[in-house]
Amino acid sequence: MSTARLNNSDFKAPEIVSTLFQRSLGVGLLFGVVSLVCAILPATREQFFRSYLLGFMLWLGAALGCMAFLMIQHLTGGKWGMVIRRQLEAGMKTLPLMAVLFIPIVFGMRYLYSGDGERHGWLNATKSDGHLYALSQMYLTHNGFIGRAIVYFIIWLAIAFFLSRMSARQDSPPLENLSPRFRTIAAPGLILYAFTISFAVIDWVMSTDPRWISTIYGFIFIVGECITALCLMVVIERILMNYEPMASMLKPKEVHDHGKLLLAFVMLWAYFSFSQLLIIWAGNLPTEITFFTRRLNSGWQTIALWLVLFHFAVPFIFLLSRSFKRDPRTLVRLAAWMIFMRFVDLFWYIEPNFHKGVFVSPLALLDIVVPVAIGGLWLAMFFRNLASRPLLPVYDLHAQEFLEYVGASHE
Repeated sequence: MSTARLNNSDFKAPEIVSTLFQRSLGVGLLFGVVSLVCAILPATREQFFRSYLLGFMLWLGAALGCMAFLMIQHLTGGKWGMVIRRQLEAGMKTLPLMAVLFIPIVFGMRYLYSGDGERHGWLNATKSDGHLYALSQMYLTHNGFIGRAIVYFIIWLAIAFFLSRMSARQDSPPLENLSPRFRTIAAPGLILYAFTISFAVIDWVMSTDPRWISTIYGFIFIVGECITALCLMVVIERILMNYEPMASMLKPKEVHDHGKLLLAFVMLWAYFSFSQLLIIWAGNLPTEITFFTRRLNSGWQTIALWLVLFHFAVPFIFLLSRSFKRDPRTLVRLAAWMIFMRFVDLFWYIEPNFHKGVFVSPLALLDIVVPVAIGGLWLAMFFRNLASRPLLPVYDLHAQEFLEYVGASHE
């Protein structure tokens, strides 16, 4: 297949993207209004901020997971990444929105980091709290919390800016190979991402229960973010494959590659999660085992069992099948389910810090309403970003090679 006459107009996003933007924005605004009312009302304000943290971490993970996969693709190459590269960039470019959406967490700090009614949190620790008080004076301080968050977002936004600016050059002539420059950004970028998100989840999530620690905690979230992003890409590519140009670009081999990547990250999530359980349980230290004693009792053990079965065992079995991974119609169903299970996993990490037992109350609906509101806004910005650029960087030398590849019949 000759690519000499192809240009950006051949790879314009289909009209369905604009439709999805409008629908996502509508859902985000509708649920956002309900969320805002709950944030204002004193009776629902506390639960609103807890639900907000849950939704924020889910969709921040989608944005950062896209950025991580984009950097991996630039470092390793591969046609699996070329077909979803512009989707990954669109997801990464939602980071400015997530930076703005972090502001409510700052205003809700006293509802998130002041303890559970029985024990003080780091925000209101006293001298009687011993080590926690010392920690709240040295590291977990109000200004330190905000200052570190600003640093994290500056680093993430800087990485996204340079990757996006370089990619924009490939929407116009001349044809050139910018892979070495992309690798120059992506190599240190992946390291910075791993460090910053590890510290960020310690600040924002782990510190809701500051009396325990886990050295593998950050890596569990990193893997979870990659699963979220990859599953979103599978869902989006399944929608777009009904339209050109994705119908011509997406082949069974690339779908198969995405399935294999999902299998690898599902196994990695299980490995990290089990390692955390094994090490903490074997150590049997009172300051550490409280994390699991709370989550394996009072109804939380049912959710833990769900995670074992439906975040690992069932997806693992299905993803072992080659034919399953090569069929986008079956893979997309699993991907959509895995996005839901990522929500359940975050729920299991966050909510037990505020409720001893599984939270059954009308207020619990906020754990759905608020994440949907954030997700609607995230997806609206995602589809707007996706519509603003061609679905393939036409003047990338490797994109030209990819077009030659998809022009041939292959299974």
